[in-house]
Amino acid sequence: MDAAAPPPPCATAAVGVLYADERLAVVDKPAGVMVHDSRLAGRESEFLVDWVRAQFGRPVFLAHRLDRATSGCVLLAFDRATAGALGEQLMARTVEKHYLAVCRGWPEPAFTIDHPLDGGPGKRQKKPALTRFVRLATAELELPSARFPTSRYALLRAVPETGRFRQIRRHLKHASHHLIGDTSHGDGRHNRHFRMLGVHRMLLHAQRLAFLHPADGRRIAVEAPPDAEFARALALFAA
Repeated sequence: MDAAAPPPPCATAAVGVLYADERLAVVDKPAGVMVHDSRLAGRESEFLVDWVRAQFGRPVFLAHRLDRATSGCVLLAFDRATAGALGEQLMARTVEKHYLAVCRGWPEPAFTIDHPLDGGPGKRQKKPALTRFVRLATAELELPSARFPTSRYALLRAVPETGRFRQIRRHLKHASHHLIGDTSHGDGRHNRHFRMLGVHRMLLHAQRLAFLHPADGRRIAVEAPPDAEFARALALFAA
């Protein structure tokens, strides 16, 4: 189910298809592309949903969304009934979502952040938000940080149990393990370190998505390979 490396944003870009049938699809969203038009879009004119609609030649209904800077698995349906059934799974928290994230510091091998979050701009009410993390690898780079001669980073698997606005990014900030490349909630000093290493994107990738097919109950599990720039960051943890 692997797809080719995601294309750069452009009007004629083809979207990597990780799984597809008559009712639904999982596509590989490139980093830097808005999923759909919204008040956060600014002057953006190209959106993933439009690309997918043109590519399949069918109506498209999003089951869930990713931030503009996040890459990886996006689940969508081709009819309202399927979209509704997938939405029920998401609300019931039975859809398995795994993300890869690179953060500053070395957190515990496994940790959970249970910290309420608001719904973003204009939505001040805070709701429960819980993310589980597993530390997959660590790296220490010869880059000075504050009063230390080196900088420490960790590769994490993040499993959000809820779906709040920018949940993983904001939870990592809350824990002082800022996500690398996050210009809104991250740490500028460490973001600059990675730009010096040729990594200019936010290091959050929706790697795995697993759910029950609404038509027959089959379990569908799909993985999106990291793009070339994310792979460059992953190579730092292989040394």
